[in-house]
Amino acid sequence: METKSDHCSFLQYFWHKKIFFVLDRYVRTEGAWLLNPMKQVYRANSDEECAEKCENEEKFACRAFLFTSKDQQCLTLSENTKTAMIFRRANAVLYEKRIYLLECKEGNGVDYRGTEAKTQKGVKCQKWADNTPHKPNYTPEKYPKAGLEENYCRNPDKDLKGPWCYTTDPDTRFDYCNIPECEVECMHCSGENYHGVVATTMSGLECQRWDSQEPHSHGYLPENFPEKDLKNNYCRNPDGEPRPWCFTTSPTKRWEYCDIPRCTTPPPPPVPGRQCLSGRGEDYRGTISVTESGNTCQEWSSQSPHRHARTPENYPCQGLDENYCRNPDGEKRPWCYTTNTTARWEYCNIPSCDSAKPEAPAVDVPEQAEVTEECYQGNGVTYRGTASFTRSGKKCQAWSSMSPHRHNKTAKNYPNAGLSQNYCRNPDADSRPWCYTTDPSVRWEYCDLKKCDDQGLQTVPQPPQTAEECIIENGVDYRGTVAKTARGRTCQEWSSQRPHSHDYFTPTTHPRAGLEKNYCRNPDGDVNGPWCYTTDPRKAWEYCDIPKCPPPQYECGKSKFRPKLCAQRIVAGCISHPHSWPWQISLRTSYGLHFCGGTLIDPQWVLTAAHCLEKSSRPAAYKVYLGLHREIATEPSVQIRDVEKLFKEPRRADIALLKLSRPAVINNHVIPVCLPKENSVLGGREECYVTGWGDTRGTPGEGYLKETGFPVIENKICNRPEFLNGRVKKHELCAGNIHGGTDTCQGDSGGPLVCLDQDKFVQHGVTSWGLGCAQPMKPGVYVRVSNYIPWIKSVMESN
Repeated sequence: METKSDHCSFLQYFWHKKIFFVLDRYVRTEGAWLLNPMKQVYRANSDEECAEKCENEEKFACRAFLFTSKDQQCLTLSENTKTAMIFRRANAVLYEKRIYLLECKEGNGVDYRGTEAKTQKGVKCQKWADNTPHKPNYTPEKYPKAGLEENYCRNPDKDLKGPWCYTTDPDTRFDYCNIPECEVECMHCSGENYHGVVATTMSGLECQRWDSQEPHSHGYLPENFPEKDLKNNYCRNPDGEPRPWCFTTSPTKRWEYCDIPRCTTPPPPPVPGRQCLSGRGEDYRGTISVTESGNTCQEWSSQSPHRHARTPENYPCQGLDENYCRNPDGEKRPWCYTTNTTARWEYCNIPSCDSAKPEAPAVDVPEQAEVTEECYQGNGVTYRGTASFTRSGKKCQAWSSMSPHRHNKTAKNYPNAGLSQNYCRNPDADSRPWCYTTDPSVRWEYCDLKKCDDQGLQTVPQPPQTAEECIIENGVDYRGTVAKTARGRTCQEWSSQRPHSHDYFTPTTHPRAGLEKNYCRNPDGDVNGPWCYTTDPRKAWEYCDIPKCPPPQYECGKSKFRPKLCAQRIVAGCISHPHSWPWQISLRTSYGLHFCGGTLIDPQWVLTAAHCLEKSSRPAAYKVYLGLHREIATEPSVQIRDVEKLFKEPRRADIALLKLSRPAVINNHVIPVCLPKENSVLGGREECYVTGWGDTRGTPGEGYLKETGFPVIENKICNRPEFLNGRVKKHELCAGNIHGGTDTCQGDSGGPLVCLDQDKFVQHGVTSWGLGCAQPMKPGVYVRVSNYIPWIKSVMESN
């Protein structure tokens, strides 16, 4: 029998389910505000309540609503972003009804609310409220729910042929409109906008849910691709394939295309293409047909000299005419296959739609690498630093780009605002620097910057801090100024031979031991701690009484010196800010020759590649250098550790752990990186960074730590035949620029690939292998660290 509480629970469930579906009818944009003269203002406790106000609005057809949680204010609106100006506003969220954003119909189009206002013959429609040239039977007064606004095509009488309108031609009372079919269970073009519910592949396999990592781990997470509608396990096309696809629930078949039929109605008419580059250039329809290196483009319909799948038949809506540069698959910018047999494809040099002159590239030299401004004065209008992340960790959209957010804050409109690249700026004199974000659902946010008078990270290295008057372990790294022994005797200077003559422990024999003046030191690693020769002729030497330091407090993945975050190259050079990657270590031979990189993940543990340890299984064959910027390691911040134990991953993955002979001293120059959560997977868009002293192939900066930023490439794409052809395994990941020029190289092996997560760097990859260095179509491959978190923890805990 149904109880009262059961009935209430059911009603509560039904109510929440109803609210969920109501919000699902809207497109959500944070930080946006519409200028709309026709509106109604209400109080609401939540966006769900505000959605109900919009659904029940009687004063006008509600197309959108604005909700501010701080003020609990709800504004229902008669317009949306298609008809009204959009502005930035903090703490506001804009919800737009999907039905009013669509320019397609489902079935007979009774619910069509688009803005098409001409017939299939091109005749302009008459307004539904007008009586000339035709007296209408269907008017807004008689049919208030039919959306008879302006002169838009509608279907108030449920005509089986679809939307129609009265015409402005006196000889033709009405005619049908040419409204394309929405892609529900059929697809136009390559199915980029398919939103149907097919969830099986062409061979009958059930699709894996997009938010699941079983049985196949992947980077197509719904939160990373909010505009791609990656719901449940429905077939979708988020990455520019010829048609929708999905990961399968079969462990032996990673992914497969879905059998979605083509729509019988013609695709929507193409938007007039641009003759210049805006955003990624997906709408470029110009006639440039030469690549940036001067190669002539191959015709898209041709399979010679390069065979490919980017054909006009597979990509029917992408303007693949003749051999013109295009971007059919979401690349960084327009490209083409070339007629050069040795260069399969290359990007094209398309002039920007922004008429502002491009900035001259900065010369990258070590001295310049140390100077930048990373705090703002006043409201930050004059800020010209290189911060490019918001306070919630989102990457900034380039000011010259109109994707994913269109705007008017360009260098042309604001010539004095410093709107270069995607750096945080304040062109409109807001309260602090901000930027548009690369997240399609969040239009803009304030940046992660501090005022110059606040306490925070400093970019330019500061003078060395006063050495602490305490010791860690046996005090080998002690550099304090105590100069008396435990019994009160004054220490003799290390460079002096009086009153005690000694040949071994001098600044010359031990240049790295800090034997300055007469300070207590431990040059021989004495287990009892620092000591010194005394000035008492009767006592040659004594121990010093220096207290033990408390355990170091630090936050993993947070550098004391802000990184440059250079999105250029390692092989073609970007020198890091000194000590901005304090977890980077240099793995060396026992006589000090650098040959591999590695990462400090704990004061006494380093992560590196197993293949770096092939020459010897003896820990004594290796040394670890920490706290260095220059490969010659002459900085006073350098710490050197022997390796006590080494551990290779037991299933022969290219990952290994080194236990240091004693913990590293954690300070401004040496800090461990953060490790990822177990089995966490990166999306296919993260910008990550690699560092190293590896081979620069003759480019500038040799001998300095270099960095580069480039995107992670989903394994599905990386394993395509034209890239690494199935070589990348499940426990590995790809990263790099597909067009080449950016990569790790010999000497970088074992080093970190780190990604910014909010305000901390997390190590997601260990540099493992690649086909050559910085070759086109051959991105670098990294061991996926998140797969080995249990092994890493077990080794560290048991040793």
